[in-house]
Amino acid sequence: MKLKKLTPELAKGIVEAGFDQEPKEIESVCIPKIKSGADLLVFAPEESGKTTAIVIGIIQQLKKREGEAPRAIVLVENKEKAFAMEEQFELLGKYARLRTFVAFDQGIIQYQKDTIYEGLDVLIGTPRRINELMSITGIPMSDLKVLAVDDAETLFPSRNHPVAYRISDGQKKLQCLIFANKEHEKFEDLEERMLKNPIIIG
Repeated sequence: MKLKKLTPELAKGIVEAGFDQEPKEIESVCIPKIKSGADLLVFAPEESGKTTAIVIGIIQQLKKREGEAPRAIVLVENKEKAFAMEEQFELLGKYARLRTFVAFDQGIIQYQKDTIYEGLDVLIGTPRRINELMSITGIPMSDLKVLAVDDAETLFPSRNHPVAYRISDGQKKLQCLIFANKEHEKFEDLEERMLKNPIIIG
């Protein structure tokens, strides 16, 4: 990971968090490709750095807080993973100061909708709750630039793929980042439906 190619604010946050010492291979490979704007389909095992690559890549793409509508949506498996990812955004994006919010199944949906409309940059959530929020016009989609999915091999076989399709179908220009621990037959449909000339890693 070449810090000089990242925004100064992001690079400073990475250094302070100690993430610059020995970046994992998946981080070094994926982050420049995310920066290029390419769609990615990434296969790598647990603890290989996939989540960190997503976080750094999105911070780099968004650079700083801007506007009111979310510019990135990240789909994760459950509430615990959503809050863990938000912690990484806060740690590595300390100086970029992006606004993040977690939407999860057990939360009060009206509160979540109201908070989203107050303004944020990155929305992290479970597929079911993101879908529910979209159904009540709870997520303004006008400025969306990035859709990321973590642990896709768990989410898509569990009939959560329609929400990803719903998000991507409504956007003319959307960078899609799909990260999984392993391949799955569902990814053939996913690649055809959502991804534009994706770079496949792993």
